[in-house]
Amino acid sequence: MSVRPIIHDETILSKPSGIATKADRHIGIDLLDTLKAHSQTCGGMAANMIGEPKNIIAISDQGKFLLMYNPQIVKKAMPYQTEESCLSVYGVHPCVRYEMITVEYKDERFK
Repeated sequence: MSVRPIIHDETILSKPSGIATKADRHIGIDLLDTLKAHSQTCGGMAANMIGEPKNIIAISDQGKFLLMYNPQIVKKAMPYQTEESCLSVYGVHPCVRYEMITVEYKDERFK
């Protein structure tokens, strides 16, 4: 589809995201294209980063790309403190991440 501009407006970024449906597949494709275009500096993106308040994320894991619709973390273990940056929010920020997580989601075919 297309590479979208990265959103920096906090009003848009802070909007609650809604459930993604099959009708939102085009958003997922654009999100994946946008992540691939930024893959040298970005490991993952959420749909709100391209202006779409939907529960869709795309990640890159060692060169393999994965698109997730309506992801939910159902299990997490081994928290640690770290810092990370974001294409939408300038600067480096402290955060808590986990060594292991289990995520339930719908794939590109909504399976």
